[in-house]
Amino acid sequence: MTASFDVTATRLLDRVADRLEEALADVAEVDYEGGVLNVTLESGGTYVINKHAPTQQVWLSSPQSGAWHFTQDAASGAWRDTRQGRDLLELLAGELAAATSIAVSLD
Repeated sequence: MTASFDVTATRLLDRVADRLEEALADVAEVDYEGGVLNVTLESGGTYVINKHAPTQQVWLSSPQSGAWHFTQDAASGAWRDTRQGRDLLELLAGELAAATSIAVSLD
C-alpha cells in the first residue's frame, strides 16, 4: 500500500465515519475499526466501506445497490466508481437519505 493512498483513504473514511455518526446517531450504528467502516441501519441492512490496498481503491458494499469499487480522480480528488463514474459520497449520501429520510452531508 502506498503511503499516499493509505493517508488519503484513511482521511476519507475518518471524515465519513464522523459525519455519519453525527447525522445518523438515532437510526444507525456506526462502527469504524481497522480501516473498515460499518453502518448498520435500525431499519435493516449494513453498509461496509473499506480501503483495498492492492488495487488502491475504496470499496463499498451496499444493501441497496451491491458492490462498488472507487478510485480517486487525480484532477478533482473525488472517489469515482470504476464502472459508471459515480461519486462515492453522492451515492452513499443518496442511499442513506432514501433509507433513513435524513439528509447526510459527506462533503
